[in-house]
Amino acid sequence: MARPTQRARTLSQNFLADRATAHHVARLAAPDRASPPLVLEVGAGKGALTEPLARRSRELHAYEIDPRLVPGLRARFARSPHVRVVLGDFLAARPPRTPFSVAGNVPFSRTADIVDWCLSAPALTDATLITQLEYARKRTGDYGRWTLLTVLTWPHHAWRLVGRVDRLRFRPAPRVDAGILRIERRPAPLLTGPVARRSWADLVELGFSGVGGSLHASLRRAHPRRRVDAAFRAARLDPALLVGEVAPDRWLRLHEELTA
Repeated sequence: MARPTQRARTLSQNFLADRATAHHVARLAAPDRASPPLVLEVGAGKGALTEPLARRSRELHAYEIDPRLVPGLRARFARSPHVRVVLGDFLAARPPRTPFSVAGNVPFSRTADIVDWCLSAPALTDATLITQLEYARKRTGDYGRWTLLTVLTWPHHAWRLVGRVDRLRFRPAPRVDAGILRIERRPAPLLTGPVARRSWADLVELGFSGVGGSLHASLRRAHPRRRVDAAFRAARLDPALLVGEVAPDRWLRLHEELTA
């Protein structure tokens, strides 16, 4: 197997080399040509995912940061007027104002920044991202534990692990397997209004502060013990639970009880 070039290592490039995986990801990202109307691809690379995305989308903007790859991409899709190959950093792109989706084989080293970009884009409907498997499992609670980012964004975004990709399906092969992560904006937020959003953020950030050891102890710093006890009973939670062991739906019940 050819060794990765220095530039590939610098850009964290592991090109998808499995057609079945590419088509599966494209079907998840663009179930039909009517929805979504616009897809943004992160890191088009050599076009393995771009090709099936182009077949399933009405408009596709494929971003590639490596200038050596762009001429080949543009030549490959020259007869596809709905595909625009963009030379540049996806993170520097301005989010569209109309509904759009994001898809891509994400450079592992830039996953967190790309996810943050997606979460902050008001018109994003969903993102289908190939990420490091460990990252996808952590963000979706697949280890039985939940992260601050997932819980904090849960009222507006659902996180799902929808597949795994063997590391040998990439060239060069990374050291670890990948996961297929879906982030979906909820059609109707679970919490609405600035007051509810602020109280949710305050509650979650306090809970994840780690002060006191358990979630119960952390929340007692801002709420009377009797109210925290009652909230835990309503949410059917053991007071000894650590913060990461509390699922987002239980957080919603805690929020309901402590802000009533």
